[in-house]
Amino acid sequence: MSRGIVISLFDFTGSMVRPWAEAGYECRCYDIQHPASGKPDNVFSSGGLIAYYHADLLSPGLVLTEGVSFVSCFPPCTNLSVSGARWMASKGLRALAEAISMFATAQEVCEAANAPYMIENPVSTISTYWRPPDNTFDPCQYSGYEGGDDDYYTKKTCLWTGGGFKMPPPKMNPDKWMEQPDDRIHKAGPGPERANFRSATPAGFAQAVFEANSA
Repeated sequence: MSRGIVISLFDFTGSMVRPWAEAGYECRCYDIQHPASGKPDNVFSSGGLIAYYHADLLSPGLVLTEGVSFVSCFPPCTNLSVSGARWMASKGLRALAEAISMFATAQEVCEAANAPYMIENPVSTISTYWRPPDNTFDPCQYSGYEGGDDDYYTKKTCLWTGGGFKMPPPKMNPDKWMEQPDDRIHKAGPGPERANFRSATPAGFAQAVFEANSA
């Protein structure tokens, strides 16, 4: 029997929900990159189910919000990140409007679910359009959690949270405390998988969030 339902928006990899699935939660990941077959692509973990749903998420209508235990969201940052602001004028207003619309979907689903939630983005102009983030972190700060051995790198990440979300305490990998974290995200080369690589949730942080927010 499922311990509860966890939903994750703009989630291609499912990395964020894996600890929840392994603990017996039913997890649902929504993203436009998942196959549009009309039925979810189900993956069974050691404890529960991760179901991947095709959705463009320009509106929240197709996303489950009842009986949810936790929500995580990763709206695309391409047209919102401060690092890319110099190119915003060439992308046009519709690109900006679409990016804000997807962020709005995340906020609306989170609030409708009435559960702990987090919306993740890098340093972003959404702080001006909406509100400043509630928390920031670098992946290396959570490299000491289970699965976080490869997370000793920097990437300043912002979280907008609510619904009773608990920010987990940092725990760095004790074997690397004398080393400088690397900057692999900044150095990531161009390619079709660059966006997915840069946006993948660090496993250590995912585990830390689960431990802090699971019932």
